[in-house]
Amino acid sequence: MKILLKNQKLILITTISVLISIISIIPLKLAIARYQSPSPQAILTLGGGHQREVFTAEFARSHPNLPIWVSSGTNEVRAREIFESAGVDNHRFHLDYRATDTVTNFTTVVADFKQQNINHIYLITSDFHLPRAKAIAFVILGSQGITYTPVSLATNRPSEPKFKIVRDFGRAFLWVFIKRTGSSLNF
Repeated sequence: MKILLKNQKLILITTISVLISIISIIPLKLAIARYQSPSPQAILTLGGGHQREVFTAEFARSHPNLPIWVSSGTNEVRAREIFESAGVDNHRFHLDYRATDTVTNFTTVVADFKQQNINHIYLITSDFHLPRAKAIAFVILGSQGITYTPVSLATNRPSEPKFKIVRDFGRAFLWVFIKRTGSSLNF
């Protein structure tokens, strides 16, 4: 019994040490990325309503050299109409429909950013969704050495519940360790 308790204690201490190490490394990676790329090199918009894409299209007009990723936004026809009506060249935007939720919005595009040497992005979402998006971005993008500048679309909606933020922060850490998000658990 004593040996079992010692092993459990050792496992707990090791797990806590690893988590603290990772959490302390992420801010360092974010700082290095921001130093290497002080200005954003791309735009990432999280799906969640066509208003985000309209906002992004307008935002993109004042950042004409940045490529745009829309993760699981409105259908392709509608998205193309939004960007084209704002005068955004269709070669600038990438419509990605692999994500099924906010965590996978990040996990599905992070490799694309790494492949294209993008170290800094504008992160666009609605104001009520921004705290959760930033928590997830901190872990997923930060663990990969990609920093972000949040930009929010103003709404009249209340902030999301803290439970969702904590849950998805945990799911993001799960992805860092095992490259799975737990999205199939539906909790």
